[in-house]
Amino acid sequence: MKKQDIIKDLKDFISSKLFLKNLGIAAAILVGGTMILLIWLNFYTRHGQVKPVPDFVGLSIEETQKIARRNKLNYQIIDSVYTNLVPKGSIAEQNPKPGFKVKNWRNIVLIINAFNPEMVAMPNLIDLPKRQALLMIENSGLIMGILHYKPDLSIDVVLEQQIDGTNIKAGERVQKGTVIDLVLGIGLSNQRTHVPYLIGHNLEDAKSTILGSSLNIGAYIFDNTVANFQDSSRAFVFRQNPEYHEEADLQLGSVIYLWLTRDSTKLPPKPVISDTIPMPETMPSIW
Repeated sequence: MKKQDIIKDLKDFISSKLFLKNLGIAAAILVGGTMILLIWLNFYTRHGQVKPVPDFVGLSIEETQKIARRNKLNYQIIDSVYTNLVPKGSIAEQNPKPGFKVKNWRNIVLIINAFNPEMVAMPNLIDLPKRQALLMIENSGLIMGILHYKPDLSIDVVLEQQIDGTNIKAGERVQKGTVIDLVLGIGLSNQRTHVPYLIGHNLEDAKSTILGSSLNIGAYIFDNTVANFQDSSRAFVFRQNPEYHEEADLQLGSVIYLWLTRDSTKLPPKPVISDTIPMPETMPSIW
């Protein structure tokens, strides 16, 4: 076959209806396939987007279920504890923590607050120094309440252990998380202690420092920057009464009141603290 005939046949085929029809079908398949690929890629990249984990602490199981479904998350309850920080049957702990970025349908591990509290044996605190008694209360899963003082030869030594004003014997079964009050000796003179510097401490550190100074914590107030349990755990003291200064002291067992915030602009200037004034072992981390 001559070259001219081959070229003529090729031109005729290209211009034929069959070729144009097949070319149109191929083009449609290519465009359709490209569109499907783009849609799939868009769905895949959206699927990989992350979002912050909601705060489930303090919520009921029903509330948790609704919020988890709304945020396209799964959850699993793996354990229970007993705490007086949240209502019974509500979420006590979660992992990942609120605000942690996760993908859709990530599994959130939850621990609920038990309906029936765990029981523990009351430790024997009588005749122990205050510091050792506080440590035993904490290690037993109990909560330190109020320090009462009365005249005695001893100073800061446990004379009585009480629940709601009633003496309790060592070995008696009590609910885990029960508040234990102590009666301590104040000596035979008017013993006094320095006012601790609490600005910048979180609430737990402030409580520990106050008790360690043989004082009691009175009311504590959160400002409007604290909206939930998670905020309260991150808040710090910006005001205390009585205020700290080098010569300020109080009678043992006196009360200190606290105001807490998450707004660091409310912190007063850090005072100059004399080396002769007893201070907490660690200074507030906020500074």
